[in-house]
Amino acid sequence: MVDQQVSAVPEGDYDPFEAFDDVIGGDVRDPYPDFADRRRNQPVWQGSFMNHELLPEGIEVGDDWIVFRYDDCSRILRDAKTFSSAGYDATIGMVMGHMILGMDEPEHRQNRNLVAEAFRERSLARWEPEFIAPICNELIDRFIDRGEADLVRELTFEFPVRVIARLLGLPEEDFPRFQRWSIELIGLGADIDRGLAASESLKAYFAGVVADRRRQPRDDVISDLVTAEIAGEKLDDEAIFAFLRLLLPAGAETTYRSSGNLLYLLLTHPDQLEAVTKDRSLLPQAIEEGLRFEPPLLTINRTATRDVEVAGVTIPAGGSVTPCLGSANHDETRWEEAERFDIFRAPLPHLAFAHGPHMCLGMHLARLETRVVIGAVLDRLRDIRLDPGDRDPHIHGLIFRSPTSLPVRFQPA
Repeated sequence: MVDQQVSAVPEGDYDPFEAFDDVIGGDVRDPYPDFADRRRNQPVWQGSFMNHELLPEGIEVGDDWIVFRYDDCSRILRDAKTFSSAGYDATIGMVMGHMILGMDEPEHRQNRNLVAEAFRERSLARWEPEFIAPICNELIDRFIDRGEADLVRELTFEFPVRVIARLLGLPEEDFPRFQRWSIELIGLGADIDRGLAASESLKAYFAGVVADRRRQPRDDVISDLVTAEIAGEKLDDEAIFAFLRLLLPAGAETTYRSSGNLLYLLLTHPDQLEAVTKDRSLLPQAIEEGLRFEPPLLTINRTATRDVEVAGVTIPAGGSVTPCLGSANHDETRWEEAERFDIFRAPLPHLAFAHGPHMCLGMHLARLETRVVIGAVLDRLRDIRLDPGDRDPHIHGLIFRSPTSLPVRFQPA
């Protein structure tokens, strides 16, 4: 299985996943001390987290107004009139099209509602036994008899792609190329030509699927989009393609990273791993603490629609504003001992899934998938422990964060 997984990503000497990681921060292990210094001394800083030297020709990234404190980030995310999402159309909109991520109200709400029902908790409840849990167990079946595995390569990286593809009603044999296209699509900053090519590949593929669903709708998200109406008008194909280009990588990225982060945190905090193993009622709060302590995505972007003051700094109209979710989630004025991973801390809302009207549509699915993965690992892989060997498992990244390897040993249950 490992060889199949790896071969689904690299092409020759080019690995889009590694190129993407290089541009968005590479091997930055611990950005949090710098974030803490910013919160204290420069809560709004004009700069960039992107590695400009590695950006391809044709991609230009200016400095953003990066915001580091929880209250300021929360305010920006809630005030969609002052802080617009439309800037995404000029960046990832190049490959995804005009999608809900780059829409403001009322367009955003109307379009979001088209697929919101499929991602509500009550809708997800039937999918867990139907295919989410079986997909997870099928992946574990492939390596459990060995007593060792790389949980990133063999479980967390593949699991959410399979789930989102199943929600879309896509065939299993197409999963590996979707994983590659997803990485190349959101890795536009690493290779613009590959990003645009992946966008066209997805469009061509989805064109056939959409045409099929128009003829014969099924019980899947693509059929929901094909039959949906806004103000009496059905979505055209381009609007549907934009939805699907966003759902595929977004549905895979968040869970892949958040599940890997929580597994790493538990494996490196054996007392808390033991507590969750013995008492599964602790799992929901462990998931929330994992999301707070190591969110999968550290930043999101907004554009100021007018001159506005944040933490005493005037941001001009048209300025690119970046709430740093990772810093906000470590704000010492909100959490006691914020730099400590502690599943027993009193729960407080965090910003891992953002806030306000653009709060992550897939957050319930991400939490469910993470619960399924961690539960299955604890149920089936007894006495699990990290086994680094000559590898160096760790969480890294400055925009997207996750481990790229989790080598473990265990006793099959």
